[in-house]
Amino acid sequence: MSRRIYRYTALTALLALTLSGCSFAPKYERPQPPVPGHYPDAPAAGDTAHGGAQSGSRVDYSADLGWGEFFRDEHLKALINVALANNRDLRIAVQRVEEARAQYGIVDADRWPSIGAGANAQVTRNPENLRMAGPDSPSVSHSYQAGIGLTAFELDFFGRIRNLSEAAFQQYLSTAQARRTVHINLVAQVAEAYFRLRTAQELSKLMHSTLRSRQDTFDLVKTRYDAGISSALDLNQARGQLETVRSDMSGIEREQSQARNALHLLLGAEPPANLPPADTFGRDQVLAAIPVGLPSDLLERRPDIMGAENALRGANANIGAARAAFFPNISITGLLGFASTELGGLFSSGQRFWQYAPQIQVPIFSGGSLRGNLALAEARNNIAVSQYEKTIQIAFREVADALAGEATYANQLDALRALEASATESLKLARLRYETGIDSFLQVQSAEVNLYSAQQLFLQTGMNSLLNRVELYKALGGGWLESTTQAGPEGDATRVTGEVDGAHPVPLSAQ
Repeated sequence: MSRRIYRYTALTALLALTLSGCSFAPKYERPQPPVPGHYPDAPAAGDTAHGGAQSGSRVDYSADLGWGEFFRDEHLKALINVALANNRDLRIAVQRVEEARAQYGIVDADRWPSIGAGANAQVTRNPENLRMAGPDSPSVSHSYQAGIGLTAFELDFFGRIRNLSEAAFQQYLSTAQARRTVHINLVAQVAEAYFRLRTAQELSKLMHSTLRSRQDTFDLVKTRYDAGISSALDLNQARGQLETVRSDMSGIEREQSQARNALHLLLGAEPPANLPPADTFGRDQVLAAIPVGLPSDLLERRPDIMGAENALRGANANIGAARAAFFPNISITGLLGFASTELGGLFSSGQRFWQYAPQIQVPIFSGGSLRGNLALAEARNNIAVSQYEKTIQIAFREVADALAGEATYANQLDALRALEASATESLKLARLRYETGIDSFLQVQSAEVNLYSAQQLFLQTGMNSLLNRVELYKALGGGWLESTTQAGPEGDATRVTGEVDGAHPVPLSAQ
């Protein structure tokens, strides 16, 4: 019996594999990227942003550059690790992957026969005129069966089930890439919130320093006013300058609280008390230069683009499933085991029993539903093509915008440093001329406003410069790896084809 069961099972599996070779899915061809071949503000030398060929990294692609190397502040890196362990959006994304994995397993299981062991008994009482052996036969008949059964296995001649399985698999891959996108965005968002908080703290220091300076100016004007040298207008102008800074201090305290709240939301937990001390806030918070490459590199490096392509492959497979529905559906049900009219003799050698029931269904009239399903699949495929192309265009713009920032922020910061130095010297001269009675207090007031504005603008621009470099790193696909050494031997750390996060590799019909 065991040999026959083995042969039966092996024959069924071989038949399923043989018949699964046919597919009506269109041959997949990757759409041409609807973007130029080069970035408009790409560095002229070395394909690195801000620094030419001296990138300081050991990789050819920013996607392979670990965020542990890109960010230099140990305090920030510790916060990122806290967020990766506790952020709720990332947890949801991880469970979405598990959900898609399970859904793929359910759909893919239809490609294989469902075989199970079972037994059944049937007891029937017939009236005299319906008894097969005549009126004198027993009124109650018994029937017992036991064995291994095959339940409604579809012979996938035309690839309907295989294409549905392929579509579910591509959806799983797309979900896995969406998880990577959430991971990358979270790393960038934590850095952005941290830099905003540090900038608010630096602005608070500036305002406290400015408040002391304005208080000294007010005391000087008050002394001169009491001596009858300065006018009440000078005194009120000095008081106005003082109260302006006090008002700004209240605003910056609010900004600090809001930035801290935003950071805590991203972390998903209270920051540990034993975090490393924060480094001095400045340009060294991030790596000075990163590799840029070409727009075509984004197709293999950005998980959102790769996920959009997986969705496109899935839509392509759904067309094959919709086309296969026009052809006959062939299924088979079978049983191999024993049958007997007596329970005690069920497993006797002479009671062997087998049965199979093939079934074929040919669509003749369906009210247009088959054509409607095919038209729906083709429309969704066209939508997936446009979504894929739009994702590429958005990625190109994000990189191009960040490169435009890298090309201009350095010169802007140099100019602001010079402006701050000039405003500082102007304030010294204005105070000296006011104290000696050469100029009115209006000159001091203008000089103080100019210096204060220049200092604030410098800090804000410095923060924007840091955020821009983080945005460039993220736009190039960076932020998925913590360590640069995690990249593969060819530097490819994020490409996903037939295996994701431990899933068993499955041949893709579209590749």
